[in-house]
Amino acid sequence: MAFTSCLAITLLVSVLNLCIRGTYADYGAGWVGGHATFYGGGDASGTMGGACGYGNLYSQGYGTNTAALSTALFNDGLSCGSCYEMRCDNDPRWCLPGSIIVTATNFCPPNFAQANDNGGWCNPPLQNFDLAEPAFLQIAQYRAGIVPVSFRRVACVKKGGIRFTINGHSYFNLVLITNVAGAGDVHSVSIKGSKGGWQSMSRNWGQNWQSNNYLNGQALSFQVTTSDGRTVTSNNVAPGNWQFGQTFSGGQF
Repeated sequence: MAFTSCLAITLLVSVLNLCIRGTYADYGAGWVGGHATFYGGGDASGTMGGACGYGNLYSQGYGTNTAALSTALFNDGLSCGSCYEMRCDNDPRWCLPGSIIVTATNFCPPNFAQANDNGGWCNPPLQNFDLAEPAFLQIAQYRAGIVPVSFRRVACVKKGGIRFTINGHSYFNLVLITNVAGAGDVHSVSIKGSKGGWQSMSRNWGQNWQSNNYLNGQALSFQVTTSDGRTVTSNNVAPGNWQFGQTFSGGQF
C-alpha cells in the first residue's frame, strides 16, 4: 500500500514537472547546445516577412538581431517573439567572444534532401538558429557558415507597449501582436468589444490572432498571455472609431 502511494506520488510529480516545463517553454532555464547558421544578406533585407507574420522587422522594432528557428524550437509558431541569448562555443577557429540576444521572427524549414550534418541544419531534432547575417557576424566569422552555440531563453526587453495591428474585415478580425516583452511568445489572446464580454481568439498563423465576431464601432480591449503564464490586460486600446490597418499600443509585461 505504501509502495503504491509512493508510486502514485512519483507519477504525479513527474506529470506536474512535464506540465510546468511545457507551460514555461524552458523560459529562464540554463545553457544548452545547438548550432547557428545565417541568411538574409548583409543588410538582413532577406529576413523581412517570415512565418511569424511580423512583416518589416525594421519598422516593427526587431531590427537585425533576429533568428529563424528550426522545427525543434519553432513549436508550430508559438515560439514567435521569444528571446534567446547565445554565444559561439568550442570552435576557436571561427568563434568571436561575447554573446548576443536575438528574437525569434521566422521558421527555418527542414531540408530532408540533405543529411542533418551536411546541409540539413534545420532538420528535426536539431536545435538550429538561422540568424540574420548581421547577428551571426557578432559571434562568428562569415566563412564559418555554421558554428556550435550555447543558448538560453531570456526575458525580452522592449520599448513601449504591446502593439496590436488590426487587419482583416468585418466578421474576420485578424490581429497581429508584436513588441511583447517578458517571455515574448504569446500563447493565448482574448478580445472584448465595448458592447460585450471577453472572447477567446484563435491563432491563425505566426502571431496573428483572429476573431470572427462583429466588433466594428466598438472600443477594443485585449488580454495577452505568454508561455510563462503571465497575462497583461489592455483596456480600450482601440477607440470605437478604429479602422482596419491601424496599430494601437497597450500595456506591457
